[in-house]
Amino acid sequence: MLRGRWRMDNVWIVPDSVFDAGTLQQGRALRLEEGRATTICDLAAVPQGQRLLAVAGVLTPGFVDLQINGGGGVLFNQSPDPAGIAAIAAAHRRFGTVALMPTLITDAPTVLAHAAKAAIAARASRGFAGLHIEGPHIALSRRGTHAAAFVRPLDDVTLETLHDLRAAGVTVMMTLAPEIVTPDQITALTAMGIIVSLGHSDATAEQANAAFAAGARSVTHLFNAMSQMQGRAPGLVGAAINSDVYVGIICDGVHVADDMVALACRARPVAGRMILVSDAMPTVGGPDRFDLYGQEIRLQDARLVNAEGNLAGAHCTMLSGVQRLVRQVGLSLEQALHMAITAPATLLGAAHLGQVAGRSVDDLFVVDDALALHPLSGNIRRDIA
Repeated sequence: MLRGRWRMDNVWIVPDSVFDAGTLQQGRALRLEEGRATTICDLAAVPQGQRLLAVAGVLTPGFVDLQINGGGGVLFNQSPDPAGIAAIAAAHRRFGTVALMPTLITDAPTVLAHAAKAAIAARASRGFAGLHIEGPHIALSRRGTHAAAFVRPLDDVTLETLHDLRAAGVTVMMTLAPEIVTPDQITALTAMGIIVSLGHSDATAEQANAAFAAGARSVTHLFNAMSQMQGRAPGLVGAAINSDVYVGIICDGVHVADDMVALACRARPVAGRMILVSDAMPTVGGPDRFDLYGQEIRLQDARLVNAEGNLAGAHCTMLSGVQRLVRQVGLSLEQALHMAITAPATLLGAAHLGQVAGRSVDDLFVVDDALALHPLSGNIRRDIA
């Protein structure tokens, strides 16, 4: 096994297969130069006389998570600053997530302001893919663990904050309830470059479809905190599944039953529009409890619950989600990696996050036959030529 600082010129590696730009490919070779992957091509196209090194497993870019509340003992709502973002990113990188959106759930306007300043300061930092603002413009009846005291209509304070974020070039996703805002407001947010996502909502299917027509491009954690699908009332769940927008889902065996995850994945009319999210909390890589809104959230039987017994985020990683998608839900590894890398990167308009070429070696991993994840730099086995 080869190790080192990875300051190599003209070295080619040949994995068993490569997940790149949304597909699993065989017979591919990757050139490494100065700690980066510079070229990917067919093995037959590698120039004669080059050193070839074998890699056992599937080479893949790291995961892209659009919904992370915390990690490493840090909750973004409590540490809405660059140090908090860095700590959360470092905690999740250990599990293969190399790009993430720290997520601020419903809170006071001052907390949103601090989070926006942190996002602007961190916009060029390693692993930061943008800011996800989940609430506060949501339905009280579907608030889940979000504090009722901070739920409010869309106001000038939020709009000014969003304007500042976009002016600074920060990618922003905003989860809101379509029955709380108007289609015209959704159109205006979309025109600003905001990725509008529907969630924490009691919307009818008609309201959801009107929001999609107005520019909403995604749905936040399908099945959770939203109007459910019934025979005569599709609700937000039914509208989301029937739509062509991107739909996030938590796959931890707690938030959504595996059979329902499988059903939703099979039923989408446009392939490739399902997105795996972790909805992770500080317990990932941290202690088994933390404070939210002055209440203790504790890990109990693999569930994070608040004092009311409501789910309060998830204790899972993107890696565990990918593993569950393959083992329990029955998806192929290619489909699972698409949900964890390609689809979220596409929604963000950041196709490079789903590609191998141009990436630092530190952003590349190898998945073995047991679905364990390994850093590329520690998984090169032998010379093959």
